[in-house]
Amino acid sequence: MEPVYRTIIGLARTVFFAQGLKFDVRGAERIPATGGAVIAVNHTGYLDFTYAGLPARTPKRYIRFMAKKEVFDSRVSGPIMRALKHIPVDRGAGADSYQAAVDYLRRGELVGVYPEATISRSYEIKGFKSGAARMSIESGAPIIPMVMWGAQRVWTKGHPKRLGRTNTPISIAVGEPIVPPVVEGGDISAAATELTERLRSTMQDMLLELQKDYRHEPGAYWVPARLGGSAPTLEEADALDAAEAQERAARRKTASGPQ
Repeated sequence: MEPVYRTIIGLARTVFFAQGLKFDVRGAERIPATGGAVIAVNHTGYLDFTYAGLPARTPKRYIRFMAKKEVFDSRVSGPIMRALKHIPVDRGAGADSYQAAVDYLRRGELVGVYPEATISRSYEIKGFKSGAARMSIESGAPIIPMVMWGAQRVWTKGHPKRLGRTNTPISIAVGEPIVPPVVEGGDISAAATELTERLRSTMQDMLLELQKDYRHEPGAYWVPARLGGSAPTLEEADALDAAEAQERAARRKTASGPQ
């Protein structure tokens, strides 16, 4: 029993109803009823994690998401994140976060991960980090690919929130579990690279399939350039992300002062 998580889910569903969000969830039966699994989710908006938890309710399970430490540091969101047993990610001490996730998986938990690490401004599948594959191999837990489409219309990077009654359709698809290889000898780098590539290819195919039945507005900011929208291409978005990362690094250097 997890009264806090159940209460939060109930509140979230009330908000979803008030917003008129229309969910189309496919493949929820692929979430295992027991045992650990890495839930790998594409990342297009700030509220992805609230929607990604819906398929897990079919087998009545909860997902422990990996989220940046700053969310846990907040006096408002921090106590809630800890009560829900999510995993703080400290970019300066990533090994601790990774080990915590592996421990969760070995204890039979579902761990939610964004392999892209950041929101995709292009709404295409970005390059993947290897963390999801590594923790899957190390723990022996399968990876469950999950893709969603439409979440970026509610709240995404660089655009105003649309938290009122928008009647936005959001499609979610859960893929077949990907069983990690057994690696002997301790070095999992090559296996993790191969598994990461397989995961990314699988999620790309799933996203393309999900987009087929979705109505896209020509020229809309939330529609990929490939589908006639005004979102940047993947290459343009990667350049924007790189420039933003450089600016953050420069600000940190200035704030730290002369060494």
